[in-house]
Amino acid sequence: MSSSPPDLSGRHVVLGVTGSIAAYKAASLVRLLKKASAEVQVLMTPDAERFVSSLTLGTLSEGDVLTEVFPDDEDGSWTKHVTLGQWADLFVVAPATAQTIAKLAHGFCDSMLTATALSARCPVLVCPAMDRDMYRHEATQANLERLREIGYDVMPAAHGELASGLVGKGRMPEPEAIRDRVASMVDETPSAGERSSSGGENSLAGTEVLVTAGPTQEPLDPVRVLTNPSTGTMGYVLAEAAARRGGSVTLVTGPTSLSPPSDAEVVQVQTAEEMNEAVQARREEAELVFMAAAVADYAPANPSSTKRKKDDHDLVLHLRRTPDILKALGENKRPDQVLVGFALETDDELENARRKLEEKNLDWIALNNPTEEGSGFGPSTNRVTLLRRGGSAEELPRMPKTEVAEALLDRVTAARQAEGS
Repeated sequence: MSSSPPDLSGRHVVLGVTGSIAAYKAASLVRLLKKASAEVQVLMTPDAERFVSSLTLGTLSEGDVLTEVFPDDEDGSWTKHVTLGQWADLFVVAPATAQTIAKLAHGFCDSMLTATALSARCPVLVCPAMDRDMYRHEATQANLERLREIGYDVMPAAHGELASGLVGKGRMPEPEAIRDRVASMVDETPSAGERSSSGGENSLAGTEVLVTAGPTQEPLDPVRVLTNPSTGTMGYVLAEAAARRGGSVTLVTGPTSLSPPSDAEVVQVQTAEEMNEAVQARREEAELVFMAAAVADYAPANPSSTKRKKDDHDLVLHLRRTPDILKALGENKRPDQVLVGFALETDDELENARRKLEEKNLDWIALNNPTEEGSGFGPSTNRVTLLRRGGSAEELPRMPKTEVAEALLDRVTAARQAEGS
């Protein structure tokens, strides 16, 4: 823990308090956040008031405590969850009961807390608190994993004596530990004001954005393909983030299990040839291009029209090169067009990424190593290094892919605005 209180001056923290006996610790957490000079807005579920009063938390936070989505006074504050979602630099749920964790994991919206969580544009920190067997139950662990996949940060429950008399994991992390995690998270996150000025709502209004995502599949025969482990997550969250910022987004995607972004035009393809055709047909209109797809470099030269039968001999394939979509885009890039590529490298990462940046005439490249824990294909997190043409490398910490997308858009948008001013 910190030896001295961190400085959270000017930072906006929404604290959600739920119906756990650990809710009494929220008073200490509010006091610590205020002592660090943060602005704190407390939200409570109705059950939380069984354990700590809204008067106590309101007095400590120096503001009204909100509970219901539809307050009785009908003063227009029923939209408060939207404005709070824009205002917050960080949303903390502490304590988070099994009930609230399940609601957050599945998008329920039955209180001011859950409604604001759905509206939040900032990172979310969840601090579980419940009895031992509830915490380790498969359903709770699945819900916590779902939250991580969404991009939430989850603090592990602490080990110790529980209200039931059992001993084990389930205790809410101590307020000082939560305060320190808050400080570390906001250090890595632009403030609400910075997001509004450089990368916030409508920062891409009127901008045509083209994003590619997912793997390609190259048929060997009607039932077998050559492909890779890409889930498409990075491209999908980039498309969603660009659409939230007002961009007119086209997502060209290979086969994935993800739900298509509702605010983007989605073009489904299978092979590298099909992705190339879709991208080249749309490149003229695009002002920002993010090539996040994991396109196969090779495809079978002579795919079979019927299923290949197994025999006792090894199968030898003749492979051909697929189109280099990124290189073609770089060769035809307009002066006002921004082209962003991705590089997965396992050795000589920076050298290889810089070579790709130059050889393919990119403006930016996002480098990551798929062999590092929490990076590359599969995980909901990523750790990337951003390289700008003619600039230095910026190494980002490991973070949810949703936050990587926001960080990338922040940098690209700020550079684009600076060049246009």
